[in-house]
Amino acid sequence: MAGQADARVREEAGVVRQAAARPAEGAVDPHSEEAAASRREKFLPVTRHALLDRLTAPRLWPDGNAAEARRFLRYLDYWRRHSYAARLLALEQTYEPFSPDSDLLRTREFSAEERRAMQKRVVEGVAELLEQCNFTRVDPANVHFILTKDSAYGLDLQVDLDAFEEILIYYRGATTITERRRDVKKAYMRWKEVKVPVFQRLCLLFKLKPFEDRVREVMAERKVDRKEAERHVRQLRGLLPATVTSDYIYIKLFKNMPRSDVEMIFPNTKVRFRLFDKIKFGVTAGSGVGMGLFSTVGKIAVASNPYTLAGAAAGLGGIALRQATNFINQRTRYMVVLAQNLYFHAMADNRGVMTLLADTAAEEDIKEEMLLYGVLAKERVNIADLAAVDEAIEEYLASTFGIEVDFDVRDALDRLVADGIVTRRPDGTLETLQPREASLHIDRKWDACLDTLPDAVLEEGREIEDLASRQPAR
Repeated sequence: MAGQADARVREEAGVVRQAAARPAEGAVDPHSEEAAASRREKFLPVTRHALLDRLTAPRLWPDGNAAEARRFLRYLDYWRRHSYAARLLALEQTYEPFSPDSDLLRTREFSAEERRAMQKRVVEGVAELLEQCNFTRVDPANVHFILTKDSAYGLDLQVDLDAFEEILIYYRGATTITERRRDVKKAYMRWKEVKVPVFQRLCLLFKLKPFEDRVREVMAERKVDRKEAERHVRQLRGLLPATVTSDYIYIKLFKNMPRSDVEMIFPNTKVRFRLFDKIKFGVTAGSGVGMGLFSTVGKIAVASNPYTLAGAAAGLGGIALRQATNFINQRTRYMVVLAQNLYFHAMADNRGVMTLLADTAAEEDIKEEMLLYGVLAKERVNIADLAAVDEAIEEYLASTFGIEVDFDVRDALDRLVADGIVTRRPDGTLETLQPREASLHIDRKWDACLDTLPDAVLEEGREIEDLASRQPAR
């Protein structure tokens, strides 16, 4: 009965996580007033050390168990990090054939079907890590909620999401920061404070569609022949560096990314002039060329000397060249802003992102488990009381740290049950090991860890024989 009850707890927690992963119906702009009014994220913006010190204060453990409680929570911390390290090793091994950064000799070959299965595992594995890091998923169908028309840096950026075979967009911390900028109304002589919507963390995973697949799609979408479709796809992919191909899966993590510049993180972003700039350059170019043309026509009309005629034509050409140079210089300034902006916002790429996410996910898990264990170890709790426990933990965080969060009590309980720290009885009572017994329990799990270590062997692919006679694949 207890095993069935534990299974029900895990099943219920799994349903909760799946529901959280799905985009909500009627998704809203994360920076809108509607979202701000109810904005409570699951992310806990405090360190595990801060929680450990406060939750193991002697006054909170009158039976003298504070030292034992601290020992157990540290044991649990190391155990949780081990579980994520094992997941990370498996994910990195699966990701290796798709890594654009690998400098290792390729010793294994995979069929197209095997690569598809591995590709799916990589995408699902990264998505699971992001969920455990308490990120929020942006459904590609709702991506317009985080994209804007004009960049705050003077860029009009456009991105084609149809070019991607796989795409994940996750964010955490949709907030607003204050920046000082020069006031255009004061002739740039004074400063003003402006509110800038940002994403404190923004993660993008993408894989381009194979060339042939995208060509067939363009033929169907645009009703054009194959030659025209190939020309269109080549033109768009000409914007990409030669190293960006459909063979690889790319993962990018950014910090404090302004919402107005989110389009910058995509590899196929097209940089165009804003409408204001088009009008401005159109007016200046038209005026310059118009005045030059008027003057040139006058000179030609009265010219009796061929040298005068040639000079007038050269002057007109110089005006046109100057206007064209202005266009090029403006676009160059735009690209410099693009490079500088991404340089200061980038946190990690590809395998580095997976490592950082695994570490962050373990951090979030242990913080949630510390908070829940601090209640369950001292109170007799029934499964029906979880809502009250959830609310009590949220109130504790608000009164202690001044933060408002949406604590995920089910997820934390699921992990404590899976590790045997908490047992659900048939009547719904949650029986929790006391600190000393819990420490011994984790100790025994560590002892058995190496004995039950699975053999990390890829099911897909086959080893390449006679590598010495082959050229390196990379």
